[in-house]
This record gives sequence, structure tokens and C-alpha cells, in this order.
Amino acid sequence: MLGGARRVSMAELLKRSGKRLGYDIEIVSYELDENVPIAIVGKVIVGLRWNDPEVVADLERVIREYDVKIVLPFVDGAIEIASRLRDLLPDVFIPVSDFDLSKAMFDKVEAAAMFKEAGIPIPLTYSVISAEMPAIAKPRHGSSSRGIKIFHNIEDLMHLDNLSDYLVQEYIEENSEYTVDCFVDKDGQPMVIVPRKRLEVMGGEVTRTETCRIEELHELSLRVLGTFPLRGPVTLQFLHDHKQNRYLLMEVNPRLGGGAICSIYAGAPLTDYIIMEALGIPISPCTDWADKTLMARYQKEAIFYGN
Repeated sequence: MLGGARRVSMAELLKRSGKRLGYDIEIVSYELDENVPIAIVGKVIVGLRWNDPEVVADLERVIREYDVKIVLPFVDGAIEIASRLRDLLPDVFIPVSDFDLSKAMFDKVEAAAMFKEAGIPIPLTYSVISAEMPAIAKPRHGSSSRGIKIFHNIEDLMHLDNLSDYLVQEYIEENSEYTVDCFVDKDGQPMVIVPRKRLEVMGGEVTRTETCRIEELHELSLRVLGTFPLRGPVTLQFLHDHKQNRYLLMEVNPRLGGGAICSIYAGAPLTDYIIMEALGIPISPCTDWADKTLMARYQKEAIFYGN
């Protein structure tokens, strides 16, 4: 696990999937700090930052030392690293998209241009001089909603520091947010698509979410997955504009999302797919996941004692 610090539930589900298939799964997580919750269920390896020039070589060492068979990124910064490792270590199962696509999806400006060119509906995207108010500015390399700013006049927007580092789009006040958890097999075929509504978010992380069968979201997700050569777990983010009754693509995150736990309990075999593909076992599409499955998160502590 790359950056799996808080993904205890996901680690437990991966272990459960392995056990169903007759294997014992051991978790190794690459982190900056050894005292993180994932230590409850696995071994923590203290490593380097994702932007460290030596991080790929260090991860190669860790993967070989611990005989790692599967590598999964859990934070945006680790996605590009995982795609580089996939090219370097063909004997290790790393279900991620290729490096160029992963890099593009981590740049909101470049990703929005790709979505628009493909004819996928997105919010109106402005150059600064054409921006209409209100507008929203998102850091082009940001995540978890950090650094997002809303502007109601053009003068304030023009005074934003490093404006070229932001994606500027129309601000849609009356909206609902949806996440779609997907899995694309090694041949590029979508195996499962599960939309869920984001009901409550804290610090950019969903704390309350519910699966929902919305045909328009399903069809839009199929379009996205059919347009870009995505692989493995994929998380799509959509916005529903209440006034115009339209669904708009916001982001494509080529990794497991934190709220994917909800979809797994609804019946989407995301962790099964990962283990099965790693083992070379054929996987089949899943469409019978349970509608209106609600996940509500709560806090639980991990305690560490000093020597």
C-alpha cells in the first residue's frame, strides 16, 4: 500500500478477499511516519516523499525485500509513482493506468482540457479574462478540496497569487456531489460501476455516502472509461447541477477512493478483483450490487507507546 496510512478497513477487506480465495494476505504500507493506523493490521515501512528523486528506487528495494506481489496507491501523489513501478517491475501486479495518463489526471487544467476535447460534459472552464462570476478556482495539482476558492468579482480573482496554478470554472451553487467506484480489467473492460452520493464530507474525505442507481451516471461513467485507457480501480467524481439537471465530470482519480468501502459492502467485488487478477484468475462483470447501501464513518483510535 502506498500511502495507506488510514486505510485500515480497506486492508481488512483485502485480507478477507485473500482468505476467500485461499490465501493469507500480508499488508506492507509505505509511509512517512511509523505511527499510523495501518500499523494495526500490517507492517509500516518508513520511506521517502513522493517527490523525492530516490523514491522509486527505494520502493523497488522494499518491494523486493518483502517479496511484494501487489502494489496499490491510496493517495494522489503515489499514482504516478505506482505507474512508474509498473513499467519497471512487470512481475509485480500494479493495477494502475500508464504514467502519462496518470500524470495528466493529477493536473486539473490538463484533465479538464482532455475531458472537453472528448465531449464529456464538465463545468464551463474559463481563461481568467473570460471568467464569469461567481467562479471557483481549484489548485491544478491539489486534492481533498484543499485550497479551493470561490470568487464573486473578477477583481478578487485577478489578485489571486499564482493564478496559472489554478483551474477556474463556473461555480454551481445548487449541487450534489457523486462518486462512482469502478474497476477496469487488464483488457480495458469495465467490470463494475457503482455510483454513490456524497452526503457528508470532512477534510475532503467522505464520512457518509450512499449507493444509488442513476442510469445517467452509469452511462456517463461508461463514456469516461471507454474514452481513456484506464486500468484497475478508478474513482470518478461528478457534480449534479440541480438548476439545469445535468451531471458534470469533475475528476478522474485512477486509484481506490476512501469511500469505496461503501461500494464493496454493497456487493462490488473491488478487492476480490484485485486479488484475482494478481493470481491470474478470470473476473466477471458485477451489476447486482445493492442500491441505497449507506456508509457512515466513525472515529477509532490507534495508540502507540514510546520506548
